[in-house]
Amino acid sequence: MARFLMIVGLFLFLIGFLLNSKIPLGKLPGDISVHRENFHFFFPLATSIFLSLFLTLLIYLFSKK
Repeated sequence: MARFLMIVGLFLFLIGFLLNSKIPLGKLPGDISVHRENFHFFFPLATSIFLSLFLTLLIYLFSKK
């Protein structure tokens, strides 16, 4: 029961954070963006790391028995 409440609390916290966030995903500090005349390169490095850590945490919480 305690694990279920922790997961629900974390889920609600993340929803609230994302709804009130001033920093949209995809434009985090650390994302690489290069603009030239006829060339545009964008690599969301910081966003990828953030999503990887978040998904790893979710998988860890749900797979733990």
